[in-house]
Amino acid sequence: MAYVLSFLLFFSPLWPLGENPRVGDPYLIINKQTNKLAYIDKGMIQKVFPVGTGKTQELTPEGEFDIVMKVVKPWYIKKNIPGGSPKNPLGSRWLGFNALGTTGNKYGIHGTNNPSSIGKYVSQGCIRMNNKDVEFLYDRIPIGTKVFIVKSAKSFEQLAKEKGAIRKE
Repeated sequence: MAYVLSFLLFFSPLWPLGENPRVGDPYLIINKQTNKLAYIDKGMIQKVFPVGTGKTQELTPEGEFDIVMKVVKPWYIKKNIPGGSPKNPLGSRWLGFNALGTTGNKYGIHGTNNPSSIGKYVSQGCIRMNNKDVEFLYDRIPIGTKVFIVKSAKSFEQLAKEKGAIRKE
């Protein structure tokens, strides 16, 4: 029995991938209407960042997903550009999420080598951030953090309350 429990503990995720968020858990909301990302932690909106999203509304998927991959200096495979290169459009960090049945290697929140693209509709579906901003998130969110992508006129506070990331009054 001890071997079974040890096996389960060893191979379980570092963060639960189930019914999140609970108030207090880290949570990310991306609003495609405003091209902004809210970082929620400890039941409060901690920071709001500008982001770039898909060239068309369909390119960036909407829904609730999980962060399933974290990479420092990601390799840009499509054009064989190594991580850390100033030519790499993925910037300094990759936070991959499991949108549309993917495994975190197709859709992600990442940095950029083109800061002037932030706040615009420019990507092939990913969420583009300034490198310093994605590094801030990278250091604070664990694997399993929920990411909610939406196009909405609602405030981040309204959306977070609806999703259970902050308390309803």
